[in-house]
Amino acid sequence: MASTQWIESAACRNSDPDKLFAQSAQQNRAKAVCGGCAVRTECLAEALDNRIEFGVWGGMTERERRALLRRHPDVTSWRTVLEQAHEAFMQSRAS
Repeated sequence: MASTQWIESAACRNSDPDKLFAQSAQQNRAKAVCGGCAVRTECLAEALDNRIEFGVWGGMTERERRALLRRHPDVTSWRTVLEQAHEAFMQSRAS
């Protein structure tokens, strides 16, 4: 998919943006929208690769993304990492 073409398929595309940039317990509701999203991986990669600081992206809050970035400072392309992990997961399910 092109770099931002995934947005057209996002489960949240018609959601109120304020709900995706919620605080505390309301973030869990925003994360629930991501649960069945077909482009969750692309969304999360966008947030991680561009160091987006606010909001729920790809099912992760800003706090969760910051922690992941701290644990893996050497990753230069989260899109590549997430796509490879997704492919490995799909192959393991097919076996």
